[in-house]
Amino acid sequence: MRKVVADTGPLHYLILVEEIGLIPRLFDTVLAPEAVRAELDHLETPIEVRHWIANPPPWFLVHSVAGGVTRKTLRAAALDEGEAEALALAATLRADLILMDDRAGVAAARTAGFAVMGTLGVLDLAARRGMTDLAASLVRLRATNFRCRQAVMDELLARYEADRGVP
Repeated sequence: MRKVVADTGPLHYLILVEEIGLIPRLFDTVLAPEAVRAELDHLETPIEVRHWIANPPPWFLVHSVAGGVTRKTLRAAALDEGEAEALALAATLRADLILMDDRAGVAAARTAGFAVMGTLGVLDLAARRGMTDLAASLVRLRATNFRCRQAVMDELLARYEADRGVP
């Protein structure tokens, strides 16, 4: 079984686009640090996300990070607490994959030797396995505050459709 650690972003957006059910189908269990749970439950987080984290599914496990993460570490790497704790948890557990969207966090994770997959990667993988309609998922994702260049989503959809033989 693969050890997968999640940062806030992919969980947040997959909940908003009603694709969070893809996670257990792709990865069985996902672990997250307490800071990610707290970010998902923040008062400024959309209500759908707060409802989800109030009663998380059995495949989502929250773990504390031994030793915590210092403010100095956060500033040095330009990471927020969720990203930094996700990286620390991944290192502690020797995770196989980190689910993360933030550019600085992704760069730090890759520098540390981790495989990383973001929201778009999860949707792409699920679509390639016939679990979701990528075009419909991207339409819903565009309706959120997900930040990504339009060209990236367009290229992802074009590649997916070309692979499927869609003109």
